[in-house]
Formats: sequence, structure tokens, C-alpha cells
Amino acid sequence: MNPDISIIIPLYNEVDNIEPLSHSIINAMQGRNYEVIFVDDGSADGSARKLREWCAQHTNFRAIHFKKNAGQTAAMDAGFRHAAGKYVVSMDADMQNDPADIPKLLEKLNTYDMVCGWRQKRNDPWLKRISSKVANYIRNKLSREDIKDTGCSLKAYRRECLDHIR
Repeated sequence: MNPDISIIIPLYNEVDNIEPLSHSIINAMQGRNYEVIFVDDGSADGSARKLREWCAQHTNFRAIHFKKNAGQTAAMDAGFRHAAGKYVVSMDADMQNDPADIPKLLEKLNTYDMVCGWRQKRNDPWLKRISSKVANYIRNKLSREDIKDTGCSLKAYRRECLDHIR
């Protein structure tokens, strides 16, 4: 049986975050039919080994491994292509997104086709935070949208939205 929800997590050198993030997802998704697809973007820190161990013990977790770093966009695309859920959630592995927010995003998909998350407390250097705020401001002015954090990868989609961009 296909999962209702696919959670796509691209990662690069995040070996220390795999288990805590996975436990947070398990807690947040209790009672739901879901899969987690990690996409290892050519990590060199032992992430691939940790993912193999974790996925061997948790049947709704799986991993895609790139031989070399191809970038977040390629990793996200690979995850989307392998996702089987009616709803697809994307998020980073850097622990800046709380998996407890996933059910809130999914609830909004009753009304919207896509929902964007927002990193309220970013753990980035000040220059990166300021640059992001400026870029978001310019992007929103040009597009007439009001997305607070376009760089936040925590997003939820209805499957049919992704099917049209393949």
C-alpha cells in the first residue's frame, strides 16, 4: 500500500542529524501512513553508512545515494521522483525545521495546493540572514507574493502539483 505522505529530505554531510531528525519525524507523524526518503547528496562524513543502518531498521525510511555532490535541487528532484505519497513534504536535514510542523502544513493542503514553511529562528550567520531578508523582499515585490522565507525547504505539496512539473 502506498503511503499517504512522502517526506523528502536532501542532505549533505549531516551524519549527526540523521537519528535525531528521524526520531522527531516518527514522533510528529504518529498514526499517519508515511514514508521518509533521504537523498544523500554525495556526503563524505559517514551519512551514507548511517542512512543504510537506519533504513535497514525502519521500513518506512529509505535512502537514495548520489556518488558525488550534485546540489540540493538535484537531490530534491530525485526525492520527488521517488515519492509515492498523495502529499509530499520537503525539508532540510539541518534541524532548522521542526517536523512537528508537518501536520500543520498538511492540514493547510485541504485549502491550498502548496504550503511554504518559514524559519522563524534561523541558525545561520547574520550576513546570510540579512541577505535572505533582502532577497525575499525583492522577490516578493516583483512577484506580488508574501512568502516570508523562500529559501526554507519545509514545504508541502499535493502530489498532482508535482506531477505536472516532471
